[in-house]
Amino acid sequence: MQTPRMLSAVRMAAPVLTDAGVGVGVAVLVLAASAAGVGPPWISSPRPLDAVAVGLVGVVAGALTLRRRYPISVLVVLNAVALAWAAGQYPGRVIMLAPLIACYTLAAARGWRWGLAGAVVTALSALVAVRVAFGAAEPAGISGIAVWMAATAGAAGTAVGYYRALLVATRVQLAREAQAREAQARRRAVEERLRIARELHDVFGHTMATISVQAGVGIHLLQTRPGQAVEALTTIKQISDQGLTDVKAILGVLRADDDPGQPRTPRGGMDQLEALLDPVRAAGVQPQLTIHGSARPLPAAVDLAAYRIIQEALTNVLRHAHARTVQLDLRYEPSQVVIRILDDGTAVSPGQADSNGQDGHGISGMRERALALSGQFTAGPHPDGGFQVRCALPTPDQA
Repeated sequence: MQTPRMLSAVRMAAPVLTDAGVGVGVAVLVLAASAAGVGPPWISSPRPLDAVAVGLVGVVAGALTLRRRYPISVLVVLNAVALAWAAGQYPGRVIMLAPLIACYTLAAARGWRWGLAGAVVTALSALVAVRVAFGAAEPAGISGIAVWMAATAGAAGTAVGYYRALLVATRVQLAREAQAREAQARRRAVEERLRIARELHDVFGHTMATISVQAGVGIHLLQTRPGQAVEALTTIKQISDQGLTDVKAILGVLRADDDPGQPRTPRGGMDQLEALLDPVRAAGVQPQLTIHGSARPLPAAVDLAAYRIIQEALTNVLRHAHARTVQLDLRYEPSQVVIRILDDGTAVSPGQADSNGQDGHGISGMRERALALSGQFTAGPHPDGGFQVRCALPTPDQA
């Protein structure tokens, strides 16, 4: 298995091997063209290839191998080799290919400013080489061709450099976007887990509190009036069935991708408000429901949040308040719905230790629901006695 260090070494070795291949190829091409007399010679009677010529070709091969690592130095060396080749009267002009490759490499690696400088240096060097080789017998148009080739090499290198930079920037941007999507997916997963946990807390808290109260009533009736204990047991069964249904609906969200028929949102809404008040009545607490304004269907998120807040507040009344009555006021305003639950109990905060000695999460859960919808929430002892929960949930699409 390749380690990251091994992969990095392979990536670094690949350009070096490619450049070495380019250097050897150009050297072989120069020697073969010069030996075969391909291309017009510098002069009518050129000097035959010797050790100096072979040495200059070796310098070309070595310099091209290092062209990406030292582009400026390689450009200077290869232009000097071309001048030495022309001064030595060696045959062929293929040697001028080497400075053009160096000019292209410099522009691709360092940008258009260095590319322009490299093209100017290469063009001037070519003009000097032509003048040295031909003197007064310079062929017509050869100087213009030399300048044009140097400019073309620099422009091509600049274009390739910009393309590579754009490619790198695009890859970086894509990587950032992928990281952002992954972070967003993780955040959504955390939010979904918190939402499901909150739903389960509300359902189980309400169901278990009601069952506990009804079980106590049933035990008392079995001892005093056995015939009426059936009513308490029936209420326990109804509450248990409803709680199991709500739990199945909540857990069904987790299986929604596998079973499209499963509901994607848990049950619960203001249309089921009476179902919340029945267990309260059965527990011996008298609810007083007052609706101000015209009741209307609420947006789904607001409807569920209002239902769960009322459910949790009534659960806390049964578990903590030891109340005889609880007032539930609903005020439908044009842009919001205001909920107020006030009991006449002992005003023990449901955020304090519950009957099992554990920290309660009812208040924080209700507050999170309200704030998630940009609503307002307060809870605490009422000045006239008892405990009050009040929240205002905006309904922007109905404003």
